[in-house]
Amino acid sequence: MKDLYDIIGVSKDASEGEIKKAYRKLALKYHPDRNPDNSDAERNFKEAAEAYAVLSDGQKRSRYDQFGHAGVGMGDAGGPGGFSSGGVHMSMDDIFSQFGDIFGGSPFESFFGSSGRRQSRSRGSDIRIKLRLSFEEIAHGIEKKIKIRRSVVAPGAEFMTCPTCQGQGQVSTVQNTILGHMRSTSVCPHCEGVGKRIGNRPAGAGPDGMIKKEETIKIKVPPGVEEGNYMTVNGQGNEDIIGNPGDLIVMFNEEIHEYFIRDSENVLLEVHISYPTAVLGGKIEIPTVDGKAELKIPAGIQSGQVLRMKGKGFPRLRNKSNGDQLVKIQVQTPGKYSRKTKKIIEELNNSLDPIKKPFSKLEL
Repeated sequence: MKDLYDIIGVSKDASEGEIKKAYRKLALKYHPDRNPDNSDAERNFKEAAEAYAVLSDGQKRSRYDQFGHAGVGMGDAGGPGGFSSGGVHMSMDDIFSQFGDIFGGSPFESFFGSSGRRQSRSRGSDIRIKLRLSFEEIAHGIEKKIKIRRSVVAPGAEFMTCPTCQGQGQVSTVQNTILGHMRSTSVCPHCEGVGKRIGNRPAGAGPDGMIKKEETIKIKVPPGVEEGNYMTVNGQGNEDIIGNPGDLIVMFNEEIHEYFIRDSENVLLEVHISYPTAVLGGKIEIPTVDGKAELKIPAGIQSGQVLRMKGKGFPRLRNKSNGDQLVKIQVQTPGKYSRKTKKIIEELNNSLDPIKKPFSKLEL
């Protein structure tokens, strides 16, 4: 895939303002109303918008700089109910609704006048919820039942053609300017671009003919998701008055674990061992996100040393491999001991060779 910075036409150290300016220039150049029936221009228009969606977001830009396209979930086609790793697969409606303000005001109306893509609302609004997951659920994947309340058309509701826009969803106005008569088009203020208004409103319905309905849906969470990832469940958002639903956006949150800290696909754990185990070595049982596992402690290990357990971390998305578990060892020095124990330690100390290099420079 093309480098996102190359698509926008900026360097990797470009400022937010430089990226915004470069995207605005490309959006004007390749806008569909300037290039009717030009598939190459439309492709370039979408490509620039998808690049800007990543580079204008600080977190997404950081992930892209570190991991490339895979870090922002680009390169994999998302189907219905598909999973996105913060990536972008944008429709023309998405672009117009999300980035119209890049021009200030209503640029596609003032520059191009008649773009129906942006004026018409094609579906209901999306619903966004947060779903908390434990480390164990993330490690194995899980099917969850979720209760949602969404707006749907009330049974018996009847609608009529909007008299303001005559069902077009948009209205036009003409203004006198120094350049002559300028026609601009905007979303109909009375039907919000739908082209219809409520006629017969059944009891219990809102002024728009909608009611709130509680539903329970199942979603299948894939293994390896992390904080900030999201899943789109198509058609489970709010309906508009025509009955076209938006989507359900499920944002994932990680529960704080008693022992583990997550670092991308890796798991960090601190383990305390006794002084004899540090000297002699041995095997100990420790927790992992996949259950209990045995860890071999090499003889003579030092406090602060990190051992790696390969494949004991989280599954990698779109990959059959796993990360690792990194175990930091802390040697527990006894604070109290008996006379017998003290004598044994003194004998041990006398039998050891003196430390050859007792001092070293501290690395900060």
